[in-house]
Amino acid sequence: MKTIKLSTKITLLLISMMTMMSNVAVVTILPRLSEIYANVEHIAFLSRMMITLPSLAIAILAPFLGHLVYMYGKRRSAIVGLFFFSVTGTAGLYLDGIYAILFSRFLLGIAIAILMIVSTSLIGDYFKGEERHKFMGLQSAFVSIGGIFFIVGGGMLSDMNWRYPFAIYGIGFIILLFAMKYIIEYTYQSQVIDEEEVNHRLYPIYIMAFLLMAVFYILPTQFPYLMINIFHATGEKTGLIIASAFVFNAIGALSFAPLKKHFDFPAMYMLGMAIIAVGFIGISQVRSLSWFFVTAPVIGLGGGILMTNITAWLLHYAHSTKRVKATAYLTSSLFLGQFFSPILTYPVVHYFGIVDFFKVMGIGLIVTLLSVLVYKKIRS
Repeated sequence: MKTIKLSTKITLLLISMMTMMSNVAVVTILPRLSEIYANVEHIAFLSRMMITLPSLAIAILAPFLGHLVYMYGKRRSAIVGLFFFSVTGTAGLYLDGIYAILFSRFLLGIAIAILMIVSTSLIGDYFKGEERHKFMGLQSAFVSIGGIFFIVGGGMLSDMNWRYPFAIYGIGFIILLFAMKYIIEYTYQSQVIDEEEVNHRLYPIYIMAFLLMAVFYILPTQFPYLMINIFHATGEKTGLIIASAFVFNAIGALSFAPLKKHFDFPAMYMLGMAIIAVGFIGISQVRSLSWFFVTAPVIGLGGGILMTNITAWLLHYAHSTKRVKATAYLTSSLFLGQFFSPILTYPVVHYFGIVDFFKVMGIGLIVTLLSVLVYKKIRS
């Protein structure tokens, strides 16, 4: 394994920062869209699609985009992805009409998919074993830092003008310059592998990636409605509370490597989900806005462990010659979970109300995890 320069590592971390959490830049404007586009039918539902339409694009197109990344190379794909990330991400600054903006968000998803496939597969190329686990924890921490940057910046800018948060996506133009200079890629000779055996190990990971994101993405899709509509928080305050969750997301990510020495991948997944369940129940019990700075970070902590674990799990089994393909399907699974998160939870929110919704989700997760543990105990 060749030595990777610090400048290349930093560039890879910056690209990772632009992927998973970039959607949250606009979460604080979602409740306001119901007022701005009050004449549009089903605007409450359409406003939630602002951050999940990119996820739909990724979920549908990631496997196809994975083939393109493999054909045209990871470095070239990173450059193209960063350019279109910036162009489509900032489109909300000048587009009129909710449907035009939603279409730009769909196109943004294509760029995010390319960047995520490139960044994850490059980590598999650059690192192995314990070194990979440590870097993946660092990568997930940078994703969380990106979440803090996007959510706090978006919250502050949304208090000035609802369009201003879209300007944050222009940061991609700066990272593009780094990618052009520092990203390198290796080529692997084709090797004979038992592809069916590899796929058998990867399929459950894809399913768990979907469930992970469907649960974790409750935070950016439902939490702002609780903050703004029930507790009357400002966009800036909402952004700061969600950002506090991302701080602990980074802590959870950095704790992955030491925890992995004591737990296997399935146990780490169960641990992360249990922490999130506790966070949901805690949120449902809060009656004062300031207490959300205590409960929301619990969800972030669990999410940091889960995200790092699921990607490390995949790279552990994905063969080097199939890494781009496997990463593309993981990307599709994660963002499919993002897209379906508000769709699956919307009926529950409508029935129970936004406050009790978090209690129901927390208890439901705990019951599910206990059922799995009992089932495993019986089988063993």
